[in-house]
Amino acid sequence: MKPTIVVHGGAWDIPDEAVDDHLSGVKLAAETGMAVLLRVGRVLDAVEAAINVMEESGVFNAGRGSHLNAEGEVEMDAIIMDGETLNAGSVAAVKNILHPISLARKVMEETSHVLLVGEGARKFAAAHGFRLTPTEQLLSARELKRYRELRRRRVRPRQFYEPSPPGTVGAVALDSHGNLAAGTSTGGQPKKLPGRVGDSPLIGAGAYADNGLGACSATGWGESIMKTVLSKATCDFMGEGSTAQSACRKAIRVLKTKVNGRGGLIAIDPSGRHGVAHNTPRMARAFMTAGMRLPKAII
Repeated sequence: MKPTIVVHGGAWDIPDEAVDDHLSGVKLAAETGMAVLLRVGRVLDAVEAAINVMEESGVFNAGRGSHLNAEGEVEMDAIIMDGETLNAGSVAAVKNILHPISLARKVMEETSHVLLVGEGARKFAAAHGFRLTPTEQLLSARELKRYRELRRRRVRPRQFYEPSPPGTVGAVALDSHGNLAAGTSTGGQPKKLPGRVGDSPLIGAGAYADNGLGACSATGWGESIMKTVLSKATCDFMGEGSTAQSACRKAIRVLKTKVNGRGGLIAIDPSGRHGVAHNTPRMARAFMTAGMRLPKAII
């Protein structure tokens, strides 16, 4: 099996002036994940490493660069899932963590739980050696400006798609043994209600991985993705014989027709074929397979 990784930097209306940064960000994430796959061979390591790059960049709505909630705080969600065992770990509404995806993996590997939230997740992080990052170090000038503008306009959380925000990040990967993994990390909606949890940390919504079906990561309007259990639906389509590309397209049609939702998907099927679909104006993504000198990135 040829190692493969696909990453996304969110499905939204990416402005022209932000395109280069998004392309560079997803390229570096895919290249980093592939280097891990080739060097270490562990698919979970590759997914985590790729998402770490995007969480740290400040370009995306994850880790550094996450949106502020209605009270000016940063609350983040993340999930990682192992397609070989169906083990998963996730965190939600967690504060002061630069790499929520790494904390989600720690939940998966060090506890019998799947999901930790809020202050409990933050305490777990501190107890397991994570450096707590002050909120001001997670802020980008872009997000502070957006927050002030939304407050000035009195935009309610449910209106978050106007103006369109930078997106959630995610990755799916396949290793040489046929093992799959998926991960997703986000700062959620801008000016969301404190404690709001989106689709990203939920198994089957924000991400899903099963060696017998495929792996998928979702981005977009979280409430609609939750209602359609979009990542699991995509994997089920692959399990029924659809290619990854066809499965992504079918799932996006479900998202639109069932709940008038908007978003995007990346996926890999058990044969190593990858797919991408979205019904937003743009979606930042990149893919790389063993043997490619450089990743291919598209918006």
